[in-house]
Amino acid sequence: MLEPGVLTLAATPIGNPLDASVRLMRALGEADLIAAEDTRRLARLVRELEVTTQGRILSYHEHNEAERTGVLLEALEAGQRVLLVTDAGMPVVSDPGFRAVRAAAEAGIPVTVIPGPSAVLTALAASGIAPDRFTFEGFPPRREGKRSSALSPLAGEQRTMVFFESPRRTAATLAAMAEAFGAERRGAVGRELTKTHEEIRRGTLADLAAWAADGEVLGEVVIVVAVAEPVATSPADLVGEVLARAEAGERLKQAAKEVARAHDGISANELYELALAAR
Repeated sequence: MLEPGVLTLAATPIGNPLDASVRLMRALGEADLIAAEDTRRLARLVRELEVTTQGRILSYHEHNEAERTGVLLEALEAGQRVLLVTDAGMPVVSDPGFRAVRAAAEAGIPVTVIPGPSAVLTALAASGIAPDRFTFEGFPPRREGKRSSALSPLAGEQRTMVFFESPRRTAATLAAMAEAFGAERRGAVGRELTKTHEEIRRGTLADLAAWAADGEVLGEVVIVVAVAEPVATSPADLVGEVLARAEAGERLKQAAKEVARAHDGISANELYELALAAR
């Protein structure tokens, strides 16, 4: 049951309406005010779920968030049951909602979440790429130059990366990823997740870029990119770093120990002997 004066965020299905939770269906029927990213999408969802809403429905999207957040706070302060939903998935995650949560928190208004479908987790689980540690990077910049600048610093990222992308820009983004991360880096593209024509494509970034360039990509897209393969380092590669630290005033043995500590599998004694010989 929705609590009066509590801002409730609810995840909605990302494709298949049968993924709607019982809590979401009850909340839609109980809310005094429903803030929806697209009121037409909300109307279709409640029809598919056979739910009857009783509350006021308010359009709440990226272009009117700042203005409409005040309306939500007024309703909450008046003790109304306020529900916030987006087109698909969890509010706030690359969708409207953050302004409302922050404003509610600053005003001392409780915030709660009805969990549910997530395109990020769905794609990650189906990708076949290690999910132990991952980072969500949202949508890459649209323009080529800014996109390349944003991707380049992520080349050495040691966590699996998850991106959202428009189907129109998927081919260009995959090509940019192949260039920034390496053509042989493993990746996966999930499109139309949970829908009738769901597809998961797996392969190298070069293969995925070629696939996307070969035809029209349709549907909502999530891109998963594997971590960078670790580059093997030998003690000989680190001698210069040890000598540089020694020249800066550090004792050679201590410098060798510190450098070895920063690189797994490197012997401090072996590194010291090599640095001593090079000196």
